[in-house]
Formats: sequence, C-alpha cells, structure tokens
Amino acid sequence: MTSGARPPEPIPPGATLGVFGGGQLGRMLALAAARLGYRTHVFCPERDSPAAEVAAAATVADYGDECALDRFAAAVDVVTLEFENVPLAALERAAAEVPVRPGARVLAAAQDRLAEKGLMARLGVATTGWEAVRGPDDVERARARLGGDCILKTTRLGYDGKGQVPVDAAADAPAAWRALGAEVGLLEARVDFACEISVLVARGAGGAVAVYEAAENRHSEGILDTTLVPARIDGATARAARAAALRIVRALDAVGLIAVEMFVARDGRVLVNEIAPRPHNSGHWTLDACATSQFEQAVRAVCGLPLGSTARLADAEMQNLLGARIDDWRRWLADPAAKLHVYGKTEARPGRKMGHVTRLRLPER
Repeated sequence: MTSGARPPEPIPPGATLGVFGGGQLGRMLALAAARLGYRTHVFCPERDSPAAEVAAAATVADYGDECALDRFAAAVDVVTLEFENVPLAALERAAAEVPVRPGARVLAAAQDRLAEKGLMARLGVATTGWEAVRGPDDVERARARLGGDCILKTTRLGYDGKGQVPVDAAADAPAAWRALGAEVGLLEARVDFACEISVLVARGAGGAVAVYEAAENRHSEGILDTTLVPARIDGATARAARAAALRIVRALDAVGLIAVEMFVARDGRVLVNEIAPRPHNSGHWTLDACATSQFEQAVRAVCGLPLGSTARLADAEMQNLLGARIDDWRRWLADPAAKLHVYGKTEARPGRKMGHVTRLRLPER
C-alpha cells in the first residue's frame, strides 16, 4: 500500500475468518476469533483436524480442488494462514474473490529458502553464510568456500528439523546429497550461536505495527522444546533483532502476523534464520503472559482492527508437550503457576505436538 493511502475498512465482528490449515495454530486462531465475535471457516485436507473441532465451519478438500476453493472463498470475508506450505495457487485463487492476508507474495518468500535468503541479502539483513547447490560437487566446493561445518537443506517443505543433513567434512557431500533427494539445495554454514531467538511482528493494512519482545528458544532434535521470556540478551541485541524483523515485514508489505527466527552469535551479531507468515510455536507464551496473545493480534491485523498491546504481564517459560508428554496433564493442572493447552489430537506419536504448558512467574502475595 502506498504511503498516505487510506487503509481499507475494518472487517467487523460477525464476519467469517477463513483459515488455510487445520492444525493447532488454526485451533487457537479460531478460539481467539470467537472471543472477538468472528466465525471461523477452516480449509484443510485432513478430517478431524484440531482447528475444525472448534471452528464454525470446515471444508475438507485438497488445496488443488478449485471448486472447493471457490466455495470457501465465497463463504468467508477474509483469509489467513496457519500453515505456510499451502500451495501459492490456492492463495491466488482465493485472493481473486476475497482479501488474503498475508498474501501470496509473502508466502512465496517464506516457502523457498533461496528466495528467503535472497530477500535478506537485498535488504542488508545479516544471515549465516550460504550458497545454492545443485549436486555433490557443488556441495563440496561451497563447503570449502564457507569454511567449517555446514548444513545441507531442502529449499522447500522443511520444518521441525526435517529436510536437513549435516555436512561436516568433504567426504560427507555425496551421501548428504543423496539423503536430501532434491534437484537443488541450500548449503548453510553452521552458526556458533549463544542462543536462538524469535521476534513476532503484527502489521495492519494501514501499516501500523505491534512488536513482541524477543523470546529465547531451545530446540531438541530440530523441534522447539522450550521458549523463555524474557530472552537472556542485552538491550542492544534486542534492538537489533527488532529492527531486522521490522525491516523484513515492511519490505514485504505484509498484513498479518510474521515470526522472524534468528541466531544470536557469540560475537553479538543477530543473524536471521527464517520467517513464518503466521502465528508461531515460540509465541504461545503470549496466550497467558501478554496483554494481547499472538492469535488475537493476528485476527486484529487481518481484519483491520486496531492492534493490541504487546506488554508482557509476567515472566514465562513455555514447554511443548510432544508425544507421550501429554500424559502428564494431571501434573500440569495441579500446578497453580502452570497453564495447560491441549490440542485435541487423538494419536500421541513421538515428536508430535500434542499441547503445551506455560509456567508463569507470578508475584508473591
């Protein structure tokens, strides 16, 4: 949107929010939307999805089903995402009938790691060293130029540690390339980081922004395990992280909620790792420890409402409950400082996100 242009009229309560994706993020979006008076209509291929359990309506269809997409777009007033691996064609078809926020341009940058890295380079946003590779010989040469240990990644569809192969020696290149199983990949230099952080930015259709403070993230086997707020970083690092996130969101002209994941290197540099155009696992703490949760903020942003306060009300530690960890639900409910969220999934497979618990550091009375 050009500077000085009037923002579009807000989409009022009583309208229907369409959501591509039916996972736990969609579930929590639907609950937040209901609190503000909106109905939610979920579109996803899976039956009995967590989001469909709490949504007013659900379309169960493949993302390539044009007739289903047309019916969905006709039934909603605005569309957003809870899952970034939705085909761009689905967004573009829906956008012909109804606003889609964030739109296909933002999703295209988030879906392709090469496009994402290229965006950061154009914006002057620091990242780890990287090169595009198209075969094992490329991998060997790129590793030599990058120096030291590297990670070979798919350019698309990687999440929670999937689509990543370590390349720690020249001899690793052929096997790593076979394991990747793709025609093109991205080789990244490993980062000697002090910690990993993320910054959530909401941006409205008129350009207003609301930024959450940086959260510190700890991963296990490529999956987020724990998020700490406040992050254990100094003020200069926090300001650098905020500035990088804002630069990215504004450059994309994004409307909605964007998560920016970053490394804090041991030398103090902030290096952007990737972006997600949706609510994010590392923002779950906002449900219980913030004036406005990331899910309510996303609804506000895509519906054109005033953005809410991002003030933190308490220190918090969020832990994912993966697989059988959900069986400890009685213990979490018995803890007065813990807030339990269960996603309604029926099968607790290893590594599957079944819920989360947020422990709050409450003031003594």
